[in-house]
Amino acid sequence: MAAFHSPSTASIGMVLLLLIGFSMAAFAYGNFYNNFDVVWGDGRAVIQEGGDLLTLSLDKTSGSGFQSKDEYLYGKIDMQLKLVPGNSAGTVTAYYLSSKGEAWDEIDFEFLGNLSGQPYILHTNVFCQGKGNREQQFYLWFDPTADFHTYSILWNPERIVFSVDGIPIREFKNLEFLGVPFPKNQKMRLYSTLWNADDWATRGGLVKTDWSQAPFKASYRNFNADACVWSSGSSYCSSNKNAWFWEELNFAKKGQMKWVQNNYMVYNYCEDPKRFPQGLPTECTFADIL
Repeated sequence: MAAFHSPSTASIGMVLLLLIGFSMAAFAYGNFYNNFDVVWGDGRAVIQEGGDLLTLSLDKTSGSGFQSKDEYLYGKIDMQLKLVPGNSAGTVTAYYLSSKGEAWDEIDFEFLGNLSGQPYILHTNVFCQGKGNREQQFYLWFDPTADFHTYSILWNPERIVFSVDGIPIREFKNLEFLGVPFPKNQKMRLYSTLWNADDWATRGGLVKTDWSQAPFKASYRNFNADACVWSSGSSYCSSNKNAWFWEELNFAKKGQMKWVQNNYMVYNYCEDPKRFPQGLPTECTFADIL
């Protein structure tokens, strides 16, 4: 478990590496009216600015959420989020891909709120055939409530990569040949919800939601899915498919990810042997050497 460091402690060498390796994705900005359905919240999810902005809100009665109209089987998904400001303890903003059924697949970003002045925890997980337990958690190197930042999922046949503002923070490789399940057969829809989870979200449930701060609000814009869309039993991909379908992390991107994990990771299931008394999961041993 790495200790939290402020951005001022980042090495000059890593800053140079970020500048060399960083490239901003070219967004084809999506319209929320066209791409998403509000699925719960009784008016707490609102599409604004002609479809360019969506806000979710949470009060003591209910949270809110939306889902994509399309389902995907592989793709590169980007969304810009601005998280709940101030005292967000007890709240969770979830942004994830998920299939259906008991043996579901899922790729998770979850943002765990905290007391004012304390950093959000970015919780990531990968579910395969209904089994998760692959949590990695991070602090962020910026205030995610002050402005919009881009959170991306790359999902192709070889790997899943979680990125923040184009900087990879986690990679989950396809190691099926070692018996590790990998999401590859189930189409997934994109979901996002804002909800109360004060029984576990902040310090394991020790800090409860302060409802005097409600309504809590998270904002979304600039959705882009360069993905294979599922329709009528088949998957249809864009002409840009080859740009991401076999994409892997180059040297600079691997350096960025190592910097994030060395400086901002606060939990890694692969470094928690007490949780796995029979031995760490297979991917924990082989992922870094293959």
